[in-house]
Amino acid sequence: MEFPKYITEQKLQQFIRQAFLEDIGEGDHSTLASVPYDAIQEAELKVKDNGIIAGIELAKIILDTFDPDLEFIQILNDGDQVKFGDIAFKLKGSAQSILTCERFVLNCMQRMSGIATYANEIVKLVDRTNAKILDTRKTTPNFRMIEKWAVKIGGAENHRFGLYDMVMLKDNHVDFCGNITKAVEQTKKYLQTNKLDLKIEVETRNLDEVKEALDANVDFIMLDNFDLVTMKEAVQSINGLTKTEASGGITKESVRAIAETGVDFISSGAIIHSASNFDLSLKAIK
Repeated sequence: MEFPKYITEQKLQQFIRQAFLEDIGEGDHSTLASVPYDAIQEAELKVKDNGIIAGIELAKIILDTFDPDLEFIQILNDGDQVKFGDIAFKLKGSAQSILTCERFVLNCMQRMSGIATYANEIVKLVDRTNAKILDTRKTTPNFRMIEKWAVKIGGAENHRFGLYDMVMLKDNHVDFCGNITKAVEQTKKYLQTNKLDLKIEVETRNLDEVKEALDANVDFIMLDNFDLVTMKEAVQSINGLTKTEASGGITKESVRAIAETGVDFISSGAIIHSASNFDLSLKAIK
């Protein structure tokens, strides 16, 4: 399969190894004590919620990493709309392997499906507008790669992955530096000196800062916590000279009106940090 650009086989394997080390430690004693080594069983991933399923490809990789002899019978695909009672996939093979992998697989899929479902709901709310929904860096440490993958499966877009792949001058950067003009000038010199080709985004808090950021010739202007009237005025004053991003307290109730101001992007930390876990279970087929 084709992964998002920030996911590599090496990063996935590192994540999987660390997760197994955390969970299994010196051994899954419950399984080793109660289930014969040579027992062969079948299990199925049951959907107990309604929304978007995500994490099936990851589950396949996790299971194949732990036990390549497990037979993975895929029924649904990442991004499918699902309902209570659907079966995502079936497994056949070592009962010990299925039991040891169960919680790791479920933890990833429940989290990913919850994020994908929330993201998809937000995307649908801005349908037929110019705005695209973005995630943020408000993620779980060491799980960001998986959470942002889920955002993509849900139909939203990824913002910068980390601090290294884009410059974002937030309010504290500006205040510590002195003003937007100075912060952008120093940033451009830094990028030139270090031979870095990175986009520059500046967070603004009012129309005066919007004008200053526009004059500084940046790639993106963030309109942070603007009311609708001021946001629309800001978009009109920018007039397509740079990309615009609305941010701050985005909710399902407010996102449509924000999109209708004409902004290019709407960033929402909530599509990750406020998504509810999706109800899934892995059950033995008797």
